[in-house]
Amino acid sequence: MASSSSSNPPPCAACKFLRRKCLPGCTFAPYFPADQPTKFVHVHKIFGASNVGKLLNEIPSHQREDAVNSLAYEADARLNDPVYGCVGAISVLQRQVFNLQKELDATNADIIRYAANRANSNTDRRIDPDGSGYFDPNSGLFLPYYWSGGGAAPAPSGGDSSS
Repeated sequence: MASSSSSNPPPCAACKFLRRKCLPGCTFAPYFPADQPTKFVHVHKIFGASNVGKLLNEIPSHQREDAVNSLAYEADARLNDPVYGCVGAISVLQRQVFNLQKELDATNADIIRYAANRANSNTDRRIDPDGSGYFDPNSGLFLPYYWSGGGAAPAPSGGDSSS
């Protein structure tokens, strides 16, 4: 008697939960294995076994695993947040991305401000050492005088401005 029961595989989580015999062509068996009973319980609680079975029969076989994983994720999200489900989790993540982007923008502005203050405080480096150019604070580069549009060198600004 033990040999006959060992030849039959255990029923899938869906058939076990629904208390029915798991037949060889069971629609649920490939996606709800016996070792993952909570996966089916959650999906059944939110969507219903009949609806999941209909859905699995209507979609192509190569997409079924992704569909079951999506249903399981949505079911878990609905159990945690019955009103918003996955949308609530997405909203939280979008808010975090928005806040982190604002923080990154503020940090980049601080870096630019620091670099500008540092460039303005180094007045001894504002004129090219060989006297052939000037420092452009907009680009942070030494440019030759003939790029300035005039022949004369612009006067270096002092670091003692009161603005």
